[in-house]
Amino acid sequence: MAGDSEQSRLFTRRAFLIGGVQASLFALLAGRVYYLDVIEGEKYRTLAEENRINLRLLAPRRGQIFDRNGAPLALNQQNFRVVLLPEQIDDLDELLDKLSLYIELTANDRKRIDRDLRNNDSLNAVVVKDNLTRDQMDAIAVRSSSLPGTDIDVGEVRSYPYGAATAHLLGYVGTVSDNDLDKADAEDDDDNDVLSIPGIRIGKNGVEKQYDEPLRGIAGDVEMEVNAHGNVVRELTRNDPDPGADLTLGIDIGLQQFAQQRLMKDEGASAVIMDIHTGEVRMMVSQPGFDPNLFTYGIAQDDWRHLNTDEHAPLMNKIITGVYAPGSTIKPMVAMAGLDSGILDPTEKVYCPGYFDLGDYRFHCWKHDGHGHVDLRGAIAGSCDTYFYTLGHRIGIDRIQAMAHRFGMGQKLGIDLPHERGGFVPSRTWKLATRRQSWQQGETLAAAIGQGYMLASPLQLAVMAARIANGGYAVTPHVARGWSRGGSSPLNQTPVFAAQNWPTMGLEPKHLATVQDAMAAVVNEPIGTAYAARIIKPNLSYAGKTGTAQVRHISESEREEGIIANDALPWKQRDHALFAGYGPVDNPHFSIAVVIEHGGSGGHTAAPIARDLMQECLERDKT
Repeated sequence: MAGDSEQSRLFTRRAFLIGGVQASLFALLAGRVYYLDVIEGEKYRTLAEENRINLRLLAPRRGQIFDRNGAPLALNQQNFRVVLLPEQIDDLDELLDKLSLYIELTANDRKRIDRDLRNNDSLNAVVVKDNLTRDQMDAIAVRSSSLPGTDIDVGEVRSYPYGAATAHLLGYVGTVSDNDLDKADAEDDDDNDVLSIPGIRIGKNGVEKQYDEPLRGIAGDVEMEVNAHGNVVRELTRNDPDPGADLTLGIDIGLQQFAQQRLMKDEGASAVIMDIHTGEVRMMVSQPGFDPNLFTYGIAQDDWRHLNTDEHAPLMNKIITGVYAPGSTIKPMVAMAGLDSGILDPTEKVYCPGYFDLGDYRFHCWKHDGHGHVDLRGAIAGSCDTYFYTLGHRIGIDRIQAMAHRFGMGQKLGIDLPHERGGFVPSRTWKLATRRQSWQQGETLAAAIGQGYMLASPLQLAVMAARIANGGYAVTPHVARGWSRGGSSPLNQTPVFAAQNWPTMGLEPKHLATVQDAMAAVVNEPIGTAYAARIIKPNLSYAGKTGTAQVRHISESEREEGIIANDALPWKQRDHALFAGYGPVDNPHFSIAVVIEHGGSGGHTAAPIARDLMQECLERDKT
């Protein structure tokens, strides 16, 4: 019995020890579970559901654009739209079919929506249709239960209050294309988040494109927890977007509208005015124009087709993209080449019988019975071709080309707008390299009067005039003036371009004075080709040079029988009318260029327009 008692005691002690160990293990396990579930539970639940934390990007407000006096040129307007919530969509085609009962959805709309959904790796809503009417909003809202995954949203769209008057300057905005995304990736664009927001619009042309990045701002974001069904459980973090900067331009919208109306009757025309000292563009108009508001909600196919097929090229900013034979407008520049070389004596008189013979070929002056004996002043004022044939023959194409480059021709000027073209100035080396032909003397004569291979944009002609007027400083043009942020006044701004000390062109002041005097005579003396277009008002004046650019070959037989009148020809065979100049005469401040496509005589067509625009500019500058 004593043995049994001892054995029982050992068993009890063993059981107690085992039970104690088990209890300790259980307590330890329970404590760990409590720690994990209660103390660290929030952390581990978040980690466990990390794949259900999503990011929604917030679109920034696009910066607005103003004229030099604070007038709004590009604004953001409230826009009601229907959007899709990606996490709540089961059958996209069925949903779009239902929506199409209340709003128009084209095949292109469906493709774009499908693309936006596929590219959407977040909870960003995808825009189905902008600019909903009140009836459309009501129709969708009352049927929301049968349209799961849809919502009525309030956003912003671009508005251009002056329409076609600022179309080529401002450009327009449009939806982000695959090419835009590829380009941003290739350039490692830091603001690429904005581009990935469905429905966001970016600059596609003009100032909107040139300054798109600072205008578009920086995207914000909201980090959200979603459940297994994709529904938002709660908002975790929020970073508000930074709005884009507001941009002020150098243009005067009143002058811009005046110019648009003055050019309205012309089938194809352009005009630009710039400050000869700062390079700031005060006015820039290209005709025909278009309404940039057409692009705000996505342009209709018929409108797009019309704009692209119109022979007058309404989408082209002809100030920087149009290039034309400059005609006689470049005679002051050719004169500077002669004076700078030391070959030309401005007092020497050349006899003009109405033509210039080079070998067996006769080059005609526009004045068939000739100008008689003319010096440089009279040759510029009366636009004597024979004088400049003679001058071109003496100085050669190399000197003409070199001086043209100094005046900004044959190269891009670097204006802050996309799609600028550099025009063309020919040379011996160019012709030999591209055509395997030697340069001919007759080609120099054509270049000396702005014909042949010579091409220039209206902006280049305005810059040429500016550099003559400002004393030979290589001013370059720009349209932007200053930035403002945080809702501050557009007149309280940070300059886009610092004040410049433009490099000198190294031209003799006396040579410039000679040419300036001749350009003043063009407009203000009876011998001038633009005398009929002078400013009559006291204390207002301008100077310049007319140009008539021939676009077709005139045969000798036609000359003998009588040249066909310009207005009797088909529109595309008529001469271009041009004018380049500056004002006022005594204290120049602005330069101007006007090109009227197939408008005929520069003196009769382009100069009166230049007069009206320069007079308006000078009067507005006084106030």
